[in-house]
Amino acid sequence: MQPSEPTARVVVGVDGSPSSYAALRWADRYARAVGGVVEAVHVWDTPSAVGFAGPAIDPDFDLEQARERFAAELEATFPGERPPGLKEILVEGDPSETLIRASQGAELLVVGRRGRGAFARAMLGSVSQRCAQHAACPVVVVRQETESDPVH
Repeated sequence: MQPSEPTARVVVGVDGSPSSYAALRWADRYARAVGGVVEAVHVWDTPSAVGFAGPAIDPDFDLEQARERFAAELEATFPGERPPGLKEILVEGDPSETLIRASQGAELLVVGRRGRGAFARAMLGSVSQRCAQHAACPVVVVRQETESDPVH
């Protein structure tokens, strides 16, 4: 890659699921292969922000919990040392909308596949499905790794 060329941005959604860990590892391998950078995006929301009728929730407490979960997810995916150039982005909001916005100007959006059945997907929709339909760049949907999958 010539110095004048922009660096490829690879955006990946991280939600704590095994498939999102696999997506993050896949995105890192791809970014290294093309000389790009990974933007790991963790989206959280405050139940009170979407009309939850329960007890009042301290948004700072929710933010701190989200930061701790995100740090734990990155540590679980990359034990010991995070890849160089990994950009960590923590956003409050809807996961689909946030990832679709983040796909603007990206070379690739990588998301995990939770593996819900067709009925649940039809009734609830899925983040990966919405991203595949509306992202501004190509989307890779990564399934959860299994014991029989080769180590990369």
